[in-house]
Amino acid sequence: MKFTIDRVALLRALAHVQSVVERRSTIPVLSNVKMKAENGTLILSTTDMDIEMTEAIAVDVEKNGECTAPAFTLYDIIRKLPDSSKVTIDLDPTEKSITVRSGRSDFRLSCLPVSDFPQFGGTDYPISFGIRAADLRALIDRTKFAMSTEETRYYLNGIYLHSTQNEGLDVLRAVSTDGHRLARFEMPLPEGAKDMPGIIIPRKMVVELGKLLEEAADEIKISLSPNKISVAFDHIILTSKLIDGTFPDYARVIPQGNDKIIEVDPKLFSSAIDRVSTISDGKSRAVKITLNGKIMTLSATSADAGSAKEEIEVRSEMPNFEVGFNARYLLDITSQVDSEGGCRLSLSDPSAPTIIEDTSDPSALYVLMPLRV
Repeated sequence: MKFTIDRVALLRALAHVQSVVERRSTIPVLSNVKMKAENGTLILSTTDMDIEMTEAIAVDVEKNGECTAPAFTLYDIIRKLPDSSKVTIDLDPTEKSITVRSGRSDFRLSCLPVSDFPQFGGTDYPISFGIRAADLRALIDRTKFAMSTEETRYYLNGIYLHSTQNEGLDVLRAVSTDGHRLARFEMPLPEGAKDMPGIIIPRKMVVELGKLLEEAADEIKISLSPNKISVAFDHIILTSKLIDGTFPDYARVIPQGNDKIIEVDPKLFSSAIDRVSTISDGKSRAVKITLNGKIMTLSATSADAGSAKEEIEVRSEMPNFEVGFNARYLLDITSQVDSEGGCRLSLSDPSAPTIIEDTSDPSALYVLMPLRV
């Protein structure tokens, strides 16, 4: 195997695929990137056995072949080369090392046998549909913050994606929850997705996909099997195992009788929460909200730091009311609300879940459990 490529193109591809590699893998070949050069194309592949990324790029292939090389070391070498340089990678005839050359720089890296690299793909995907990159970004960005990190509740460590109906319309809905808060976001159901099963996309897949979508082209292809999801775009294929578990009946968590309504400017609300919570201590970062007519008072106290209080105007007809929230959880939600619209809080009593919505965007709904303050 021997090929030559622009340093910028190789660096971009390696930056993508090396992010899948685990730093402390107990299986040596999983620390490597597999490179296959053939007919003017280089295919890079990495996996941790739960998720796999492949990316194809155009190269000047002098000799077809394939090998594996240390992913992080190769990425660091290419990253430190001059911007406009060309890189030539040549596999030793013994297939035990590669030479990386650029200008006067010359590196030799050890290889592991390609036969040791696990075969992750090969699955038939009975369900396949297209979705715009902006829509998939929205599904992820509006829900990923509420994913759980608690390993014992592994079925909450991802985003639940499924097709359903809302007011007679078919929708694709994403839901996540950690037991303290819930995020739900939906969009019109893409063509071909009606028969998709409900799936739980793991946290790592969500994170990696979110990073790639920042620079993705418009059309994304999603393929599903009973235990895997494959997302393809821009010569990149990201494949992941799905979480084998049952997502809870989230509809039971969403309260139906919250009749105390407040509307507030989301930007003012977020800024006030952020300032007042500076005083809060402990993991809960508790902030108390007191309503008195059209004035909302946010307050926090700390045995060591003192106290803080700030007032903002709201649109409300409800009587006096007090409720407490985790400030970080509240900020995570208010940051999702469009600053051009309004933030609507629907409350029932100080111990019941609160619904938070964007008045200008009915596709998103958030639920937050209160704190005792």
